[in-house]
Amino acid sequence: MKEWAPRNPNDHPPMRYEDYKSTLKRSPIHAPVAITPSLSEMTGPGPAIAAAANNDADLTTNAGTGHEALGSRTIITGRVLDDSGAPVPHALVEIWQANAAGRYRHVRETAFPAPLDPHFIGAGQCITDVDGRYRFITIRPGPYPWGNHPNAWRPAHIHFSVFGPAWVTRLVTQMYFPGDELLALDPIFLATPAHARERLIAAYDHDVTEARWALGYRFDVVLRGPKPIAGDP
Repeated sequence: MKEWAPRNPNDHPPMRYEDYKSTLKRSPIHAPVAITPSLSEMTGPGPAIAAAANNDADLTTNAGTGHEALGSRTIITGRVLDDSGAPVPHALVEIWQANAAGRYRHVRETAFPAPLDPHFIGAGQCITDVDGRYRFITIRPGPYPWGNHPNAWRPAHIHFSVFGPAWVTRLVTQMYFPGDELLALDPIFLATPAHARERLIAAYDHDVTEARWALGYRFDVVLRGPKPIAGDP
């Protein structure tokens, strides 16, 4: 087993980023205090908190209404790998997103007057297979305005959570689409160091695309990937 080592802080966004206004309120102002994890935090519950059914990974139909969600069908697939390039099997992968009009299905989502889709709950989950592979069917989310700065719009994105065997083994990130003009204006995306931003953008994959049905994208998640990247120390 590879010995654990701290993540490279130069690969991650700073906790305080001036252009991303909410970080000014929630970033720490004191040095962190080390807390020894408890046994329950180190051992569970992990994927046991959710028994992912086969239809949970299809966000176009998992609302259970008998109708398909509105929007451009999109296949998102990839692999979850560890820092040696080996697959991570049996990891719980969760996604959540806005609908095709850019609206989340949430009781507090009232600021953006876009329509809700009664056939889209905007969340799904699956367990990686023995090769660390996951696959979702969804719709491409729409951009939406937010209050960070005047005329601010978030680019289309999908939130990812990769949950390992314990509470402390969880990664939360966002996936973006290639060629989105809003990326160059988005402070959340730009908070990520320049050399690492491409890792957040999915790649269009014509082999994943299904003819006359859905476009396909590949998005691999590498947990503490070991490959050196230009700009790393």
